[in-house]
Amino acid sequence: MVEPASGAEPADEAGDAAEALDRPLPEGVRRRVVALVSDAFGGLTVADLPAQLRQYARFTPTRRAKFAGNAMAAAVETDAVFRGRVAEKLREAQPELTGALESGAPPAAADPLDVAAAAYVLRPAGWVKLVASAGEEAQRADAERVGDETRRELERLREELAQLRELQRSGGEQVRADLEASRKEAESLQRKLRSALSDVKRGEAALRKVGAEIDGIRGEAAAQVAAAESESRRLKSRLAEVESALETSRRASREGRSIEDMRLRLLLDTVLDAAAGLRRELALPPVNTRPADTVDAVEPGRMTPKDIAARALSETDPALLDQLLALPQAHLVVDGYNVTKTGYPTMPLEKQRLRLLGGLSMLAAQTGAEMTCVFDGAELAAPVLLAPPRGVRVLFSKAGVTADELIRQLVRAEPPGRPVVVVSTDREVADGVAKAGARPVTSALLLKRLSRVS
Repeated sequence: MVEPASGAEPADEAGDAAEALDRPLPEGVRRRVVALVSDAFGGLTVADLPAQLRQYARFTPTRRAKFAGNAMAAAVETDAVFRGRVAEKLREAQPELTGALESGAPPAAADPLDVAAAAYVLRPAGWVKLVASAGEEAQRADAERVGDETRRELERLREELAQLRELQRSGGEQVRADLEASRKEAESLQRKLRSALSDVKRGEAALRKVGAEIDGIRGEAAAQVAAAESESRRLKSRLAEVESALETSRRASREGRSIEDMRLRLLLDTVLDAAAGLRRELALPPVNTRPADTVDAVEPGRMTPKDIAARALSETDPALLDQLLALPQAHLVVDGYNVTKTGYPTMPLEKQRLRLLGGLSMLAAQTGAEMTCVFDGAELAAPVLLAPPRGVRVLFSKAGVTADELIRQLVRAEPPGRPVVVVSTDREVADGVAKAGARPVTSALLLKRLSRVS
């Protein structure tokens, strides 16, 4: 802590006891005192400050003066120790001024407010008189400044009053003339206004009449538009129905024509393949018809599944199945679970399907015949994830349709004359496909043939 100058603190205490202000500190002096205290903050530690001022230690001088002015003024007034520390900082900052004050001869050229503020902090002998005289000097200066401003304002107002009087004297006649002209113009405008108001009233009446007519026309138009929109919607709905019916008719016609064409092409391919097979089997020469060739000629018959069945082969001989599949465009339809439950019933259904389809794939590769394997899918909880093997078509019946019914549908879909072989031990299935022109064989026959393949 900085020690005060020799004899300064006792002098302050003595001065405080002997001298005291009998009136509030003048405002100008107070502002200068607060500025001196704020500047002295920078050279003091937090411990050197009174408790009520420590929260402002980190503020800038300007912010301290703004937010802590009252607190600093009160601390300087009541805390002699703090005031002594501020006085010491003031002596360091302004040695000439403080030296002159403490010697009892304040400089005449100095600002009275600065002298009074320094005297208030230093408290030399006669400081109360210095503060009072500074306050009186500041009041006189303020009064003189206000008086000068008042005199200047009074002069300005006198000049403006003189100008207004001159303007009034010179412009009175003109004003009266302008007033008379304005009065006449106002009367003319009033007449025109009354005429305009009358025209407006007539226009409003006509507008209301036209508005009522327009509202009526709009109502009729809205009704007509609503009726037209309703009729348009009805016509569009009818047109959509007609277009849908037409498209359905066209689609049905195309599908029917496509199915019939496919059946005819397949039958034609069957006939052509059968003719070519007979030609190869009988080693027939090229046709060179001569009249003599028609005498005593025997026309060879066409081989059918019934012809093959008439040959001397057992119903369980795998060679019988080979002969049937060797027919042109032969189609083998297999009742899947009927075969697997006959051949390997103890295996899980998935492995039964895989084993049967593997054998059918090898058989298809050997014979070249079309093969379709049908499984009953009515009891399945979810679709079976299965990749059909090459050359084998795999079908599952839909819900509500048995595998037997699906096999009969497949047989009925074939054109008459195509060799169709159905593998099933079910007597009802065999009888039904036989009536449709297919050749039924037992599951045991297919199993024996597949055992040769593996």
